[in-house]
Amino acid sequence: MKEMDRIPRDFREVWDTFFASQVLVFRRQSFNAGEFLAFARQFGKPEPHVIDQFHHPEHADILILSNVEKDGKPTGLADAGTYFHTDYSYLEMPARATTLYSIQVPKVGGDTLFADQYSAYDELSGAMKKRLKGLVALHHYGNRNNLDDRSRTVASVLTEEQKQKVTWVRHAIARKHPITGRTALYAVSGTSFRIEGMPDDEALDLLEELRLHATQEKYQLRLKYGVGDVVVWDNASLLHSATLIEPNDARTLWRITIKEERKPS
Repeated sequence: MKEMDRIPRDFREVWDTFFASQVLVFRRQSFNAGEFLAFARQFGKPEPHVIDQFHHPEHADILILSNVEKDGKPTGLADAGTYFHTDYSYLEMPARATTLYSIQVPKVGGDTLFADQYSAYDELSGAMKKRLKGLVALHHYGNRNNLDDRSRTVASVLTEEQKQKVTWVRHAIARKHPITGRTALYAVSGTSFRIEGMPDDEALDLLEELRLHATQEKYQLRLKYGVGDVVVWDNASLLHSATLIEPNDARTLWRITIKEERKPS
């Protein structure tokens, strides 16, 4: 992780540092919605989230994450992504980067956990690397390890109309990063439900073995937010998880997710 107090004028410095560090944090920024969107667009093309009822009213590319209610109604998506996952791994063209802008910080908690999937792949046994070569996982929106819509750690629940917008997609389990060329484990927790050409019970056993390996504490980084902090992370080389907070402990963030521009090999 790399922390900066200012955003350099030369975006090439940001770009290179981002892919070298995997997580960039700019502390104490002051953005309006348009400025935040302009910043995010320098990483690529934003993709609005399928949960459209919590899009920013002026900019649909911004998803509001918040546990705050107004007039008895939620103002944003609460308890989003409180399990290890990779953003937009349920899309054929997945996410390059996700950026969050912290507007309201809870008194306790609200951190984000990251797990380095370069290191997780590098430290697999030679036999496991050989086994994974050419294997393709089948992904769908959801959390493989929690399908209970009543749970706080289930994937954010979609409407029937939104469910029609997502389908099954394929991604290599050991996936070459489209920018750096390094191999990382990809989305072995979260949206990966099956493995192409493998019986489901065997596939789930392998995915669970990989999830437990890839989310070990030695691969993890914990990020604590302050008001005005902007974080950007590399979805192709990381898993991440939000942490649960008390429902009445107010937290609000804006999120923009940038899609990759080409299909990696």
